[in-house]
Amino acid sequence: MSDTRRPSTVRLLFASSHPGPTVTVTVLAAVIAAAVGHPWWLVVLVALAVVAGQLSIGLANDWIDADRDRAVGRSDKPVARGLIAVRTVRTAAFATAGVAVLLSIALGPVAAVAHVVLVAAGWAYDAGLKRTVWSVVPFVVAFGLLPVVSVAAGAGGAWPAWWAIATGAVFGVAIHCTNVLPDLLDDEATGVRGFPHRLGLRGAGTLAFGALVVAAALVLGGQLGGGGAGGGVGTAGTVLAVVGALVVVVLAAVGIRLVVAGRPTRALFRLVIASSLVLVVELGLAGARLVA
Repeated sequence: MSDTRRPSTVRLLFASSHPGPTVTVTVLAAVIAAAVGHPWWLVVLVALAVVAGQLSIGLANDWIDADRDRAVGRSDKPVARGLIAVRTVRTAAFATAGVAVLLSIALGPVAAVAHVVLVAAGWAYDAGLKRTVWSVVPFVVAFGLLPVVSVAAGAGGAWPAWWAIATGAVFGVAIHCTNVLPDLLDDEATGVRGFPHRLGLRGAGTLAFGALVVAAALVLGGQLGGGGAGGGVGTAGTVLAVVGALVVVVLAAVGIRLVVAGRPTRALFRLVIASSLVLVVELGLAGARLVA
């Protein structure tokens, strides 16, 4: 007899939370927090606050876009398939947002304000900015503030190096542009014309992967001498930094080739996620240089 049991509510909520980006952003925040020497409990607290905030943003996205996702037949969305009620997802979105705020307060004033603004930017995108030319702004703000959340956590409230903030902001551009490329036609059909839509497939794709190269260059410069509290990275660190930057450049080249060929597949977003993991390692190697 076939198994026709429905997935649990928890699994459906997790599937509705955009788990890939949620996990990636959380790992990035935790790695930065660990790299600057925060105690383990503070690294865990940063990760918990960030994951709660990212869950709320992802859940809000699927709740707000439920009707639009149904209209275009998004089979990857549990709400659009009727597997979970919109009300349940909405409630979970508000609940996780509340948890994110409470956990943020425990991070200290600077990190708390930065994280609340970060989460608010994500919600602003979900609530309507995604349909405007300003759709990229929440991504620039949110990813630019992520290093602030991680570095400033704790009583000291240190500030990250300028290049770390710039890397996050530039990376936000890449994330936004590649995430929407496979959905350009569906979005147009439902009235969504954000920043990448106005650039078109090739324009947005080229900008996204060009931004990745800029992010890699910023991280490389920061590691090798871009300012900050730490000393040099040493020969081994230099080699790893250069190799990491080259890997990101190669991934970006592959992405641009796909864009030029006119293939807006999910592979483009996966290339950005892979690049982000490389940048996570690079930021981890930067250590104390992440602190201004």
